[in-house]
Amino acid sequence: MAQRAVWLISHEPGAPLGGTVRFSRSQEDSRYLLFSIRRYPTVEKRAKVFNGASYMPIPEDGPFMKALLFELRLLDDDKDFIESRDSCSHINKTSVYGLLIGGGELWPVVAFLKNNMIYACVPLVEQTLSPHPPLISISGISQGFELLFGIQDFLYLGQKHDTEINTKLNQLPDLLLQACPFGTLLDANLQNSLDSINFASVTHPQKQPAWKVGTYKGKPQVSISITEKVKSMQYDKQDIADTWQVVGAVTCKCDLEGIMPNVTISLSLPTNGSPLQDILVHPCVTSLDSAILTSSSIDAMDDSAFSGPYKFPFTPPLESFNLCYYTSQVPVPPILGFYQMKEEEIKVKITVNLKLHESVKNNFEFCEAHIPFYNRGPITHVESKVSFGQLEVFREKSLLIWIIGQKFPKSMEISLSGTVTFGAKSHEKQPFDEICIGGTAYLKLHFKILDYTLTGCYADQHSVQVFASGKPKISTYRKLISSDYYIWNSKAPAPVVTYGSLLL
Repeated sequence: MAQRAVWLISHEPGAPLGGTVRFSRSQEDSRYLLFSIRRYPTVEKRAKVFNGASYMPIPEDGPFMKALLFELRLLDDDKDFIESRDSCSHINKTSVYGLLIGGGELWPVVAFLKNNMIYACVPLVEQTLSPHPPLISISGISQGFELLFGIQDFLYLGQKHDTEINTKLNQLPDLLLQACPFGTLLDANLQNSLDSINFASVTHPQKQPAWKVGTYKGKPQVSISITEKVKSMQYDKQDIADTWQVVGAVTCKCDLEGIMPNVTISLSLPTNGSPLQDILVHPCVTSLDSAILTSSSIDAMDDSAFSGPYKFPFTPPLESFNLCYYTSQVPVPPILGFYQMKEEEIKVKITVNLKLHESVKNNFEFCEAHIPFYNRGPITHVESKVSFGQLEVFREKSLLIWIIGQKFPKSMEISLSGTVTFGAKSHEKQPFDEICIGGTAYLKLHFKILDYTLTGCYADQHSVQVFASGKPKISTYRKLISSDYYIWNSKAPAPVVTYGSLLL
């Protein structure tokens, strides 16, 4: 897991910075200023060996910036349709790109735009690049995202003005010497590295890793939080299969005394739990069972799928961090339903039915169904019948919100029906959507369940092993949150999305 080079590209004009940050301005668009944060020659030599005949060297800053801006459609003179970049078969869902430079392709390039700044890096691929291996098999890509997100947090967390950002930009190359030596990420929290440098200037700390800032003094405690997000696309059609996916994250905060405390956390599943797959871990994890690394959602599920326990030994950083991410193929979505909408001149008739699966905990922090009406006028009248909960009408926003509350009834099934009348459409105020034309419409569910995960995944307090002075207090938390949970109108065409494509 290593990076070949790291760049930042500013989307706003500004004076070139001095110090150790190398800069160059785009000749095609003067609004862009590139900062070459660091290149790793030793990693580049490894790339040449691993990639063989498919090796593509890291280009100079100018050609790289031009190719990346072209791929992101950010050049002023680049608005026409280009088959190799803009066709439907080349839709990018991963923020990983291939840049055509000098007759060759630089791949993979991890890049995204945030806060008027483009963050980019090129991970090392320890195999041939032709054909492209699956993204999930390239560990450097997840490390690249972790590094870029860490740089983003360092630059903008608590910043107040451009001068402070410029100062932090100049500090980045030196900070990466500690946080990412020889291209290998040790700590994505760059503030730790900055504090370590400042701390070493006034005292002589005990010998410890460069990525670890000082030592903790206080009451020992370990906090573990498991957050699962469930996505779903439901159509209620025989020719289109419903899809759903669970993505989980385990966040830890370890307040432990000592230079190098060691912690082992085990994630467990109940007998009927869904195995964890596509597991990505924080760089502080020291070792992993091979079964954890090879569990992939790309492979067909079978009875031999590894179902834990999933053990993660690590030396924690001082700050809160994401120990691991995972996906899971649960057998059913938590809430199954259908949505029917039929147009009648200036009115629409709607029918909604929702059913909570019997295996899901019926205790919500909140549960709402949002029903937007795009490309129409304001709501002037609503006639509705609700079997449970209450319906709120936002007339100017052309939106209905069905507040279901904290529990489904004993039947686990609820319904809503009614007629919605609209007034004249105002193009300036009314919501617009290019997809939701005519009868193409959706209902979106928003809910949260505390002390529950859809996979059944949990961290047993008694299984947490801590090798440090003092007996720490162990706290564990779980929650399930909806994310992009759509139910489409079954009486009209709807866009089809498969979540599995996001992992390829």
